[in-house]
Amino acid sequence: MASLRNKKNPWMLYETEVPHSRFCDPACGVSPAEKLSPEHLKLLRNAFTNPSKTAAQIHNNRSTKTRGGDEERGLKFEEFRDVLRTVIGPDVEDTWVQRFFWEVDISCTGQVRWKQLCSYLLLEYTEREHTSIPKAALRDLLPQIRHCSHNKRESTVRMVAVCHPPPLCYVSVSKGGQVTVWNSGLHVLRSIGLAGDPTEEVANTRRFRGWVTDAVYMRHVHKVAIATDCKDLHFVNVSTGSVFEDVHLFGFHCVPTALCYWHDVQYPERPPLLLLGDEKGGVHLMWFLNPSKGLFKNPSKKQNGPYRIYFPDLSEHSNTVSHRYVPNVHQEPINRLMFDPSSNVIMTSSESDSSSVVFFSVTSKREPYIWKINQGAKCFDYSASLQLLVTGGCDRAVRLWTRFVTTRPVATLLGHCTTILDVAIYQPVGQIFSYSRDAELRVWDISTHRCLKTVRLHFPCLQPGRIPEHGNFPFLLVSPPHPAETQPHLVVGCKDYLALFNLAQTRRGGGGGWLTNEDSEFGSECPNGAELSCALYNPTLRQVVTGHANSSVTLWDVETGRKWLQILNAHGEDELLCMTLDASHRRLITGAGNSTIKVWNLLNGLNLHKLEPVTNSEVTRLTCLHDNKLLAVGWSQRIVQYDIAAAKDLYVRADMSWKSGGVHTSDILAVGQCSALGVVATASHDGDVVIWRLETQGPVLHLQRDRETGVAPPVDNLLFLQHRARSRKLRNKGVLVSSQAGRLCFWSVTAQTRTYGQFYAPERPGARVLSLSSDQPKNTILVSGDSTGWLQVWDISDYALDMQQETVSERPPRLQRWRAHERGVVSVDVLEVDDRLFVLSASVDGSAGLWTKEGDHVGAFGQEVMWNIAVAAANRTETERKQREDTGGEGRRESDDATGPTDCHTSRGECSCEASPTGSAENDHEQPQQPMYLCEETPL
Repeated sequence: MASLRNKKNPWMLYETEVPHSRFCDPACGVSPAEKLSPEHLKLLRNAFTNPSKTAAQIHNNRSTKTRGGDEERGLKFEEFRDVLRTVIGPDVEDTWVQRFFWEVDISCTGQVRWKQLCSYLLLEYTEREHTSIPKAALRDLLPQIRHCSHNKRESTVRMVAVCHPPPLCYVSVSKGGQVTVWNSGLHVLRSIGLAGDPTEEVANTRRFRGWVTDAVYMRHVHKVAIATDCKDLHFVNVSTGSVFEDVHLFGFHCVPTALCYWHDVQYPERPPLLLLGDEKGGVHLMWFLNPSKGLFKNPSKKQNGPYRIYFPDLSEHSNTVSHRYVPNVHQEPINRLMFDPSSNVIMTSSESDSSSVVFFSVTSKREPYIWKINQGAKCFDYSASLQLLVTGGCDRAVRLWTRFVTTRPVATLLGHCTTILDVAIYQPVGQIFSYSRDAELRVWDISTHRCLKTVRLHFPCLQPGRIPEHGNFPFLLVSPPHPAETQPHLVVGCKDYLALFNLAQTRRGGGGGWLTNEDSEFGSECPNGAELSCALYNPTLRQVVTGHANSSVTLWDVETGRKWLQILNAHGEDELLCMTLDASHRRLITGAGNSTIKVWNLLNGLNLHKLEPVTNSEVTRLTCLHDNKLLAVGWSQRIVQYDIAAAKDLYVRADMSWKSGGVHTSDILAVGQCSALGVVATASHDGDVVIWRLETQGPVLHLQRDRETGVAPPVDNLLFLQHRARSRKLRNKGVLVSSQAGRLCFWSVTAQTRTYGQFYAPERPGARVLSLSSDQPKNTILVSGDSTGWLQVWDISDYALDMQQETVSERPPRLQRWRAHERGVVSVDVLEVDDRLFVLSASVDGSAGLWTKEGDHVGAFGQEVMWNIAVAAANRTETERKQREDTGGEGRRESDDATGPTDCHTSRGECSCEASPTGSAENDHEQPQQPMYLCEETPL
């Protein structure tokens, strides 16, 4: 396992991830960081450092100076409330003050000190500033690089995307006229060469002898138009599986140097427009009047090769094409050409100082806008929605201009060391890409004018001390309005190589503050149905916390199902796998697939601590001991400890004191801790369950190990029955429950005999029990959730209190069973609210629900209609009363054989009430039998 501890900066994983964003329900009120002004902070400082002064005296004496020797004191809630009312105003609500007090007093001491308050505010301000800086849209800094071998060592002039009909493919055109078709993975499909002059035909071949200047994809007619320095235009058909040259328009009076094509998607009947900029600074406009029948008049006789049209004879095709020429737009050759259909404006650029960029109307009724830039513009891009023009050129500066101001740029972005060859505006995230001749790609933020990322592209063709050769148009930016199923990406060309970067579709960062939005649906940024990886109940705050695989965390009010807080990108873009609460239930600890672990303030979503990654492996389970020592396990096969109680800094170092090296030989998948017995249990993928003593931090027992039949199935879950462990009469009985291949095993960790019971829980053979929970104050029931989406409630009040023979698989009475989810139940939790037991379940199908113990569906978290948990409990009580009256005072309970899995009403989550007699021996032959292996005890 690769270790990160030997690296100079083990925190680099945190620095490179996408910043998280917090969204809070507006009912929580304004954040304290927003409400407290610098003047308020001065007054609060006096309150903490002058214990003899009352709140009124502090308010009246605003000029009081603090002595350096004053001892810091803590304020209890009542004092804190009175001071805030004096400093801010008497209308401060108690609920807001209470929440503020809890947010600062995260260690639950009952007092708030000035240093604590400063640390809280500093963390809030720092996070706001840090996350206000967006991250570059590049999802990966190591792009896919492909070699264009068909180019014959010539550079790629232009790369175009062909997205209709699907699937997406690319067409690259080399300087020597080689046309290559690629699939979406940049693998070559086919390649052809442009046809040459038939007068030079030798041995039945016509070799193209010119240089390509530009190419454009004509989506409406599925052709690629290619301009060359032979003063001609080649139309290559790409509509079918075979690629061939269709039309050859030759005999222009000068070389076309830049192309642009537009057609109206909403009104396809409108004639499409092809624009050509030439070497003399003029622009050709060609409208194709009936493109469905052909771009030009059909030839009178079949020709060998492409249909050749002499440009001076274009008037003969007046029924199919309309042509117009606008001369002298520039004094230099046109190098870029764009068209804005909303304003009917043509945009061109050149390296002319006097006419670097020109915007002129197609109708020529308005005066053109002319930008004059020293050394001209080698490239530009324009966004009509942003009214933003971006230019780059030989002076190595990227300039931002507004639409109607030509005299002064909005910003000049410096940093490139060589000529800028191409620029592109990526509007979805408000960023700009620029690329220079030395193969350097830079990403800029439009709003802050900050350089977010600099990437030196390491193309194999680069040679030290030499400037690489590039085509005229290195960029291909594929982004909306391309089809939604197309991942946005950027392709960069250098000589005969292509590099592909995947791009983020939304703004990365810029939302880390305490954000509320009363005008829109709260939390709409999180996609519905994201796969759930874990869920838990916080009894102190009476909230449910759900963790999603897309690295988002959501807090819900258990009484109504209302969403209170949401954290997006909690671990950047890495999968969130597990989470747990600290001893005070004020902090949430989450673990991810990239080995990162974070500690969060549950009241405001602040990231309090980032724990040192020890290896580059997944963190699968977390557990917090009573003294806030956190234990993390995972694919590292070791137990790593963190002291989050004494942590004062953002970064917390790992404690490797546990003697866990070499004990597990496979990935650790489950962990459980029992403070009453002073032990921790871990289970691994190879079926090994190890008991560790907290006092010595070393292993003492191996409860399960397959020595005879080979590899045992993995252990999916571990659960300590805390009530039994605290009882002197029951602590030597079955106190630990493990789930392995659907079989639940009850173990004693203190008695001489370890095996106290086992049974196969799911109805379906081959299913696994992924989650376990119990009513820990009493341990009368056990709830299991399996890989088929079913929940089962077992009566374990008298189960596993006597030794069970290994060959017997006696089941405890089953109280209820219902289909809760369509897919596997990854988390289940038994919670007590208003003296009633409820069951929380979460599934990989993206749903999390709340149920009564009897299987009635209270609601699904995220549903539009909020519920009232008190009403649900009252309705259940009334139902039970009526059932007792109907049955003469006895509750109804159907037998285990009365109904099967198909009898449950899965659409509403209703259950068929079932009670299993002691053991279902009739069905034992259908259930997989796993042997109960002998245990090993390691001497202390």
